[in-house]
Amino acid sequence: MNRKQLANAIRALSMDGVQQANSGHPGAPMGMADIAEVLWRSHLNHNPQNPNWADRDRFVLSNGHGSMLIYSLLHLTGYDLSIDDLKNFRQLHSKTPGHPEYGYAPGIETTTGPLGQGITNAVGMAIAEKALAAQFNRDQHTIVDHHTYAFLGDGCLMEGISHESCSLAGTLGLGKLIAFWDDNGISIDGHVDGWFSDDTAKRFEAYGWHVIPAVDGHDSAAIEAAIEAAKAETSRPTLICTKTVIGFGSPNKSGSHDCHGAPLGADEIKATREQLGWEYGPFEIPADIYAQWDAKESGAAKEAAWNDKFAAYQAAYPELAAEFKRRINGELPADWETQTNQIIAELQANPATIASRKASQNTLEAFGKLLPEFMGGSADLAPSNLTMWSGSKSLTAEDASGNYIHYGVREFGMTAIINGIALHGGFIPYGATFLMFMEYARNAMRMAALMKVQNIQVYTHDSIGLGEDGPTHQPVEQMATLRLTPNMSTWRPCDQVESAVAWKLAIERKDAPTALIFSRQNLAQQERDATQVANIAKGGYILKDCQGTPDLILIATGSEVDLAVQAAAELTAKGKQVRVVSMPSTDAFDRQDAAYREAVLPAAVTARVAIEAGIADYWYKYVGLNGRIVGMTSFGESAPADELFKLFGFTVENVVEVALSLG
Repeated sequence: MNRKQLANAIRALSMDGVQQANSGHPGAPMGMADIAEVLWRSHLNHNPQNPNWADRDRFVLSNGHGSMLIYSLLHLTGYDLSIDDLKNFRQLHSKTPGHPEYGYAPGIETTTGPLGQGITNAVGMAIAEKALAAQFNRDQHTIVDHHTYAFLGDGCLMEGISHESCSLAGTLGLGKLIAFWDDNGISIDGHVDGWFSDDTAKRFEAYGWHVIPAVDGHDSAAIEAAIEAAKAETSRPTLICTKTVIGFGSPNKSGSHDCHGAPLGADEIKATREQLGWEYGPFEIPADIYAQWDAKESGAAKEAAWNDKFAAYQAAYPELAAEFKRRINGELPADWETQTNQIIAELQANPATIASRKASQNTLEAFGKLLPEFMGGSADLAPSNLTMWSGSKSLTAEDASGNYIHYGVREFGMTAIINGIALHGGFIPYGATFLMFMEYARNAMRMAALMKVQNIQVYTHDSIGLGEDGPTHQPVEQMATLRLTPNMSTWRPCDQVESAVAWKLAIERKDAPTALIFSRQNLAQQERDATQVANIAKGGYILKDCQGTPDLILIATGSEVDLAVQAAAELTAKGKQVRVVSMPSTDAFDRQDAAYREAVLPAAVTARVAIEAGIADYWYKYVGLNGRIVGMTSFGESAPADELFKLFGFTVENVVEVALSLG
């Protein structure tokens, strides 16, 4: 079978899918079809009948706008993606949306579309592979041994996140990562040489990558040789620079931005069929071409061979094998619930006035001993975020058996790399920075929420309590942004007990990301009984109550909870019936049933004050139009924290005055 015809099957399906949808990007799939044919038919280890096989190679289409490329590949190789699914490209509730979406079609390893994040996810996957291999492989028993392949375009390379992640990939020596640069010189605006004149090969050489330059992306033999050379280099990631023609095969639009993001049109598709010698109708693939592409039998054989290797490993190392299966399946240790509940109870029984960032570190110390799957990290702020514990071991190029990654000042890259680690499996990953700098990483956290993957982010220095570093470092609107993101769980604990509960729930929450927001300043521990400790997990609970029905409710989070408790004492002395509600997680509270929410915040009690050193407007959801909010309505200032809290009204006197103004 002519390899060009096999690649032409991708081109035909891609231009037909885009034409039927009357929107999409045919240029990249048509340009990269020859590369994809060589990679997927000769090198990619995968099993279409089990897309989740643990030791499969990972394939990431970072230039996700070319989604018909991966849909065509999945369909042709035998995944559960029918020709009707391809015909339904970009339609409501289809398995083939405009950009690859994780969880929609089998074989899609990650959601791509925001350029640069796919290659960054791939870096995370390659880190996970290298770390798992170092932790589990033994002499004569190699059970973790797969590659991560990524396609990327000029746009991915222009995005700053690609600099962050690819630089780190070189430093960590990710030899199983192989990226293909689709060097077609075209973007939406036209020829990129007017705004993208980097020497990409030298850039990646400077990162420490193995670079294979000037590969003809339409020459199967050249592509084959490049992939073999890339696989032979095991100490460095490889960039294969493939020179391609966008829209290859289109006689009038190839090599032009005209085919980047628009259908070719019926006449041009007819002309393209003639130019390619493709004699079949729309969405028509002849049986002999299907037979050459079908990877079900070969994939099953590859997985069966791995299963035999794993059985031998299991016989030699039964405990390691059981641990590997537990981690790959995302299961927590058998004694997790008992151990963590005991840790939390002991914290409540032994009060401490400490910063919640320190409480977080203490929790990592306690929980880390139970979780060898922890993979921590910080964006160059470990001493401030307090994300290292006694069992932390740095992961390096020379020794990947560690459980802690020093990401450097790369907040965006860190967060998207963690998405890749989570998607790969085998780890519970967390990263950290100051809450203010979640702004750099916002879109990667959004992608975690969109994909519903576990990405735990520790955000410290949570408010104007940061103090002297001033408004550039003092978060105001960030908590509201996190809380408003679908699928995100956001926690702002008030003491060491709430901090431990928040960590426990983040670890147990496998299907979505969690933002843990911690203070720089010390926080007093609150008194609670066992029921109140249990209710922390509900996101909002009654911390202090009055006799009978309250006539005033104070709602607070984090460092402002103790302020609410002190204000409640003064208001009680003035004859008010006051309830204090600690609400460390609004999303967790909102998920409770109506009866519980009514028990905590009775609708009849409209006199409510919310207190938080974050943007005030968010809290109208809980206090209503009749309530009041002690919060931020401006950016902060540079001064010691105590002065700032007084300046912005976070004092007992002001809270009491605001509460009394409600009558």
